[in-house]
Amino acid sequence: MTDDDNNGLEGVVAAHTVLSEVDGAAGRLVLRGHALDDIAGRWRYEDMLALLWQDFFAQLPSAPELALALGRARTDVAALLRADDHAMLSALTPLEAMRALLARVPDGDDLPTALRLVAAPVVFTAAVLRWKAGEPALVPEPEASHAADFLRMVSGRPATWAQAAALDAYLVTVADHGLNASTFAARVVASTGAGLASAVLAGLSALKGPLHGGAPGPVLDMLDAIGHADAAAHWLEAALDRGERLMGFGHRIYRVRDPRADALKKALRQLAQAGGVEAGRVALAEAVERTALASLQARKPGRVLETNVEFYTALLLEAVGLPREAFTAVFAAGRVGGWVAHAREQVQRGRLIRPQSVYVGPAPAAATRVAEPAAV
Repeated sequence: MTDDDNNGLEGVVAAHTVLSEVDGAAGRLVLRGHALDDIAGRWRYEDMLALLWQDFFAQLPSAPELALALGRARTDVAALLRADDHAMLSALTPLEAMRALLARVPDGDDLPTALRLVAAPVVFTAAVLRWKAGEPALVPEPEASHAADFLRMVSGRPATWAQAAALDAYLVTVADHGLNASTFAARVVASTGAGLASAVLAGLSALKGPLHGGAPGPVLDMLDAIGHADAAAHWLEAALDRGERLMGFGHRIYRVRDPRADALKKALRQLAQAGGVEAGRVALAEAVERTALASLQARKPGRVLETNVEFYTALLLEAVGLPREAFTAVFAAGRVGGWVAHAREQVQRGRLIRPQSVYVGPAPAAATRVAEPAAV
């Protein structure tokens, strides 16, 4: 293997898409003609689905009608739960249990299938969290918004307007982000004609990896370990001395600040203004962010290591009452709308994805004759 091998496929164009543009140099994310800054905190997740899915389904309803259809889909998906699921699945992680349950959604390429696949992460993750807490799963309320119903099914209490708005901001922010690993996996499977459920399961399996969707929780572990703002500098410097990565900083694509971090920081501040976040927690996070950025700049002046989406994701999801062990499953609840859109785009406009590989193994050896067994 040579040094110029591109095993990460940087710079390789594998799809042309109308769905999102990730401009790493400018720190900009465009979602089907809309800058993230213009919609995060203003749109519900149902509005984002209507945007991403336009042209991919015949007679796609308006956003309000789509919201009602999604509510009915949550009820449909809840009917897939069985009486013995608690005993069978509660020992698994929330993501693994949700993945097993999502496999019950039949494959298909129509709008009802797409809606059930978007409903599934919310319904199933909430059920698993309830089981782990020793409580029964709650049935959906189809008239509620997607974000509000999710939070109610987890906590057993109606979500406040501010909590639902904060979760909507998160789901919108992470709905799509170019040809990331999980989205590419979904497109590869969709290109075979396997169906939407298979494509979404592929995306979910890729998201499980800690290099993609598994990092927000450790941000909270870092904040808990630091404890107080005045301890941030000492703790962070010691971590860097040990060669540890500071969770929530740096991104493979963005050469400047991740725009999703700013969108979620704004949503967190709005939630704090409504009394939905402990003031000391926000102050600690902002102190850690400032100190970490200064330390990284001083130690690694040649590298761009800005705040990424993981940092404020962790704080926002914690603030709305979601446990850190479920953060990757919640990420999937937002990204699934993008996976469905990319899968449909691939089927409509693409072809079977079949890249070329370069063989670097040993040359063929001369064949040797295998000795025949002795006659008995």
